[in-house]
Amino acid sequence: MQLIIVESPTKARTLSRFLGKDYSIEATMGHIRDLPKSKLGIDIKKNFKPEYTFIEKRKDAVAKIKMAAKKAKEIYLATDPDREGEAISYHIKETLGKGKISRIVFHEITKEAVEAAIAKPRDIDKNLVDAQIARRVLDRLVGYKLSPLLWKKIRRGLSAGRVQTVAVRLIVEREREIEKFKPVEYWEIFCEVKPEGAGERVFTVRLVGTKDEKLEVKNAKAAGPIVYHLKKSKYEVADVKKREVRKNPYPPLTTSTMAQAGSRIFGWSVKRTMSIAQRLYEKGFITYHRTDSTFISEGALKKVRELIEKDFGKNYLPASPRFYKVTSKVAQEAHEAVRPTNLSRKGEDIKSKKYGRDAQILYDLIWRRFVASQMTASVYDETTIDVHAKNSETYLLRASGQMIKFDGWRKVIPSKKDVEKFVQLPQVTAKEALSLIKVNSEQKFTQPPARYNEASLIKTLEQLGIGRPSTYAPIITTIQIRQYVEKVEGRFTPTPIGVGVNDFLVEHFPDVFDYAFTAEMEDDLDKVANGKAEWTDSIRKFWSPFGKKLESVENHSKRVKIEVEKLGLKCPKCKKGELVIRIGRFGKFISCSRFPECDYTDKYIEKVGMKCPKCKEGDVIVKKTGKGKRFYGCSRYPKCDFASWRNPKPEVKTQNVEQAVK
Repeated sequence: MQLIIVESPTKARTLSRFLGKDYSIEATMGHIRDLPKSKLGIDIKKNFKPEYTFIEKRKDAVAKIKMAAKKAKEIYLATDPDREGEAISYHIKETLGKGKISRIVFHEITKEAVEAAIAKPRDIDKNLVDAQIARRVLDRLVGYKLSPLLWKKIRRGLSAGRVQTVAVRLIVEREREIEKFKPVEYWEIFCEVKPEGAGERVFTVRLVGTKDEKLEVKNAKAAGPIVYHLKKSKYEVADVKKREVRKNPYPPLTTSTMAQAGSRIFGWSVKRTMSIAQRLYEKGFITYHRTDSTFISEGALKKVRELIEKDFGKNYLPASPRFYKVTSKVAQEAHEAVRPTNLSRKGEDIKSKKYGRDAQILYDLIWRRFVASQMTASVYDETTIDVHAKNSETYLLRASGQMIKFDGWRKVIPSKKDVEKFVQLPQVTAKEALSLIKVNSEQKFTQPPARYNEASLIKTLEQLGIGRPSTYAPIITTIQIRQYVEKVEGRFTPTPIGVGVNDFLVEHFPDVFDYAFTAEMEDDLDKVANGKAEWTDSIRKFWSPFGKKLESVENHSKRVKIEVEKLGLKCPKCKKGELVIRIGRFGKFISCSRFPECDYTDKYIEKVGMKCPKCKEGDVIVKKTGKGKRFYGCSRYPKCDFASWRNPKPEVKTQNVEQAVK
């Protein structure tokens, strides 16, 4: 009997479908050993030696593995093909002791891939293990040494993380950019015109400037005379330009782009997307889902090209395969992009009743992105029409339109935007006269930078070189659990606690939580993984200045006072303090400003500032689902069942020139 050890029962069941009776498969249920929770667990004086203990919840799994190992002639460690998986295999081998134990790696759970891996077993990659140990030790030193400092200087119960704090810093700094932002007024002016021939369609041209220079219309005073002149002008076509535009397909998905797509297209959290992808991988439907590479194996390229030619035709197949540049500077080319393991299995073949609707639609996205990535470009005919409006001044107006000529990869990933954005303009020629139908003017204001959502935060972290495929979901989950940030209508805003912790850490540990330094530490860990550096040297390089700084900050820094929102009401219990809004373990609540002298608390109900649009009696308030997701409802529930994911408060509308003048 041969024993194969994996992490999850689902992965074990998938393997058992195509491995014969000669194989026994056991699951570790994740890591079996870790640093102790009750203490630091690192001997700093003895070269940062970690103290590993068995995880209590894994003792039954370990016992089953030990029993199965006694009966096995050979043992294969088949944990995931990354640092975490390598570390799990290392701890299993250390636990089992002597015996014929080999490491096997496969990036997809298919019969061919697993059999190929068994045919080429190897030893544990100590470099990958050391890199995982280094990250664990580094994060433990930061978390366990900084947290007591935060308790002392800010508030009990707080904690800090090396990469999570940098993510919070991004959100805090973006919020300050928004607070400082001053909107600038500008005006856009459009004219609806049509060729003078009967039956020709109306099209819209936008004011670009005068005949000789670009024009910026900054206010209603400047817009008024222009609108007046445009109404009195004569219009003719100045120029018509036509060109062919080719648009290449997107690369196949990586962890980052898959998480971003899940957030942008489906509104999913990164945690949800990764959980669904994990199920798809363990069922053998997709390749390993934690990857920062766009590499595609030779065999997969051959199969996808055969499918494209067979199902779509030769016009959709490029002369040679497409290869994509890797955006991540530390991508592992040995890893592939996220792709289907069997191209004949399409989205509708993933039964939603059996695997869940989410699994079906994510698989469909992965399939389409992979197939489209190897198809020909989509081709558009683009037309640009320049129009002159002649009066005492000659104004230049412009219209651009596109019509799809050949869909190419868009055959697999059609876009509604192509229909909405790209319109066909009428056939006109230079010097042709046009009739004015209407002049439209619209007041606008420059917008502040957008708050981060999950997709844009991951994209920024990746661009900065911070975090890795396996860390994106934990980063975003952790900063919300710690209540350093909260999600409002899908975008992150920092809480007062998050701002206080961020400012304290950035002020006193500017190097540790610097973007470039954090990225450099990630690079150092990658050097360890590649065998180009010792993990203890990397930790020592960090710890030497950090340890000294810790002592200095503890002795000399002042206690931080977290800003609280005041409600302008006296405390009903002590009659002395003022009611304020605080953030606790379960979110916002009302408290007395004299806490702990006065322990008055009450529920906090966040009002939007408008009456319920359904019953017209209750107030619109912010509520939360059982999973903590915000939505808007009526204060009279259950008498009124109004509910909305979006804030129903109407936006302030802009005005045109005539309204502005009035």
